[in-house]
Amino acid sequence: MVVVRADSPIKGKVALVSGGGSGHEPLHSGYVGWGMLDAAVAGAVFTSPTPDQILAAINSVDGGKGVLLVIKNYSGDVMNFKLAEQLASGVEVSHVIVNDDVAIKSRESRRGVAGTVLVHKIAGAKAESGASLDEVKKLAERVIANVGSLGVALSSCTNPTVGKPIFSLGEDEMEIGIGIHGERGVERAELQSADRVAELLYRKVSDDLGLKRGEEVFALVNGMGGTPLMELLIVVRKVSELLEQDGVQKFRAVAGNFVTSLEMAGFSLSLLKVDDEMKEMLLAPQTTPAFPVLI
Repeated sequence: MVVVRADSPIKGKVALVSGGGSGHEPLHSGYVGWGMLDAAVAGAVFTSPTPDQILAAINSVDGGKGVLLVIKNYSGDVMNFKLAEQLASGVEVSHVIVNDDVAIKSRESRRGVAGTVLVHKIAGAKAESGASLDEVKKLAERVIANVGSLGVALSSCTNPTVGKPIFSLGEDEMEIGIGIHGERGVERAELQSADRVAELLYRKVSDDLGLKRGEEVFALVNGMGGTPLMELLIVVRKVSELLEQDGVQKFRAVAGNFVTSLEMAGFSLSLLKVDDEMKEMLLAPQTTPAFPVLI
């Protein structure tokens, strides 16, 4: 399935295309609209879209100024999006690969998770401003280099093609470092309070980013699909307290279901070290159904 902005193609504007498997809603289709993506491509549940689908999206949104593909770092997505890029004829296409999951030690092997949404927002605003393909790509790469994410699950999700949970957890257990396709984490631990879990994730992400006193961050608390907003807001409160304790400025903090894993119970925390340009792009207007209005 390909979802395209109603006013596409927009002449003289860099177009943004992203996508991946279904089951992560509102990613990616929820971010199609003025100020973010020009098109989103969805494959089957937890399965990359095909190169033909991606190529159709590229051709649908090309306005003559180039197309940037935003790819999450999974082998199927990387392979198929790059192949579509090679197949695009008469269209200038480039790509960035999001790899923000700090659960994986090797930067090159890190998965693209909820930080992808911030790439969509900032790069989308930059493209809307009339920037060139090279300028949009460079800003997207700067976001990728400065964002880190980590997730925790209290339950697995059930892929409908399998009909049973991908992994099992005891009532007093939680899985740290899970992926967005129901992948098991890198550590299993005893279940703790929301504040304790929030601090655990915050410390791991902030240490990986090397956050320093006086720096400024955007915090995104993402529900995995089965966690109430009330619980996500508890995490926002705790993360805000920790940032203040560390002398790190909170530019904005948002909570909600941005990148889900079907019905999985749990959440992820993304922290983005922001600069003046990123802040301007985050506050730029957008008209998508799934990203909040920032004021």
